[in-house]
This record gives sequence, C-alpha cells and structure tokens, in this order.
Amino acid sequence: IGVGLVGFGLFFLLFGILLYFDSVLLAFGNLLFLSGLVFIIGFRRTFTFFFQRPKLKGTGFFFGGLVVVLMRWPILGMLLEAYGFVSLFRSFFPVAFGFLGSLANIPLLSQV
Repeated sequence: IGVGLVGFGLFFLLFGILLYFDSVLLAFGNLLFLSGLVFIIGFRRTFTFFFQRPKLKGTGFFFGGLVVVLMRWPILGMLLEAYGFVSLFRSFFPVAFGFLGSLANIPLLSQV
C-alpha cells in the first residue's frame, strides 16, 4: 500500500507540474507521498526522520512549502519544498549516485 501511495503521489506531483503548477494536484500528490512514506517506514520512524536536530531546517522548508501549496501559491511552495527535499535527503544522494555508478559493472548494461 505504501509503495502505491508514494507512486501515485509522485505521479500527481509530476502531473501537477506538467499542468502549469495546478495547486490541487500538487497538494494531493504531497499528501499521498507523505502518507505512503508513513505506510512504508512507519509513523515513528517517519517522525524521527523529519524531526532530527540537523534536519529541522529542511523539515521546516518542506512542510512550509506544503502549507504554501495548500494556500494555493504553488510555484513558491514547490520551490520551498524542493529546497527542503534537497536539504533533508542530502546524505542520501551520494549513496544513490554510487548505486547508479555501479550499474555500469553489470555485463548487459555495460554494453549499452
């Protein structure tokens, strides 16, 4: 259920951006994404992830952007959310890029 909610959340976020920052689709996508995250890792882990001392600035920007999108200022809200997202997941990006770099070692993909 959680992966489906996250997937639909990302779909609605992308669809909301493609439709010139439709605030209803963006807000719905944000809510689906966050609820899917809660279903995947649990409420307690989600709460502790967002409210760690070093990540409070990113959490503030992310949830502040969510509130601004809900107040129907979608472009400003998405900019705030994007900064908060990058700030929250800053430590995850090197791991993800390292994984993408290791995909070149797979025999079939290395030929492509």
